[in-house]
Amino acid sequence: MVVRLLLLVAAAFLLGGCTGGDDERPSTSTVTETTVSPLEGASTENVVVPAAITETALLTDVRSARQEGYDRVVFEFANGVPGYEVGYVERPIVADGSGDEVAVDGAAVLRIRMEPALDADLTQESAPRTYTGPSRFSPNTAVVIELVRTGGFEAVLTWAVGIDAERPFRVATFTDPPRIVIDVDSSS
Repeated sequence: MVVRLLLLVAAAFLLGGCTGGDDERPSTSTVTETTVSPLEGASTENVVVPAAITETALLTDVRSARQEGYDRVVFEFANGVPGYEVGYVERPIVADGSGDEVAVDGAAVLRIRMEPALDADLTQESAPRTYTGPSRFSPNTAVVIELVRTGGFEAVLTWAVGIDAERPFRVATFTDPPRIVIDVDSSS
């Protein structure tokens, strides 16, 4: 009888739980019920930020990766973050300078125009390329279909990002290393 009473008290204690601090882990049921929310701060409106630097930013890397709830596109620079304009544009997409039409896969096109920026260092005698990656590639992502370089002319560097549909996006910059980061909502 005493053993049963002790078992009941222990069971009540375990089932009732006890309150603890903020460092407790969430229960498994809390984790499985969590859903990905829409990308905070994202919209389909153009984002324009003027340059805070006077020298030409030199592109060193372009990459894209799938994250939980969004696809990320990153433009990394050697020496500072240029000014930028990020927004959806209508077709046809044309190359800077030549005006030639450029094909971009995807139902919608997000244009990233960066200034002053280039992917070659014109201050050096042979103008070496600072970005040696592909000028067109399709990442393994949820909604970003293709990235295409559409221009590097008169210190204006332009890339087009083909998206499966016009989706909200947000833009951020970071300084170590200098980069422009565009997150495209993939939650819907």
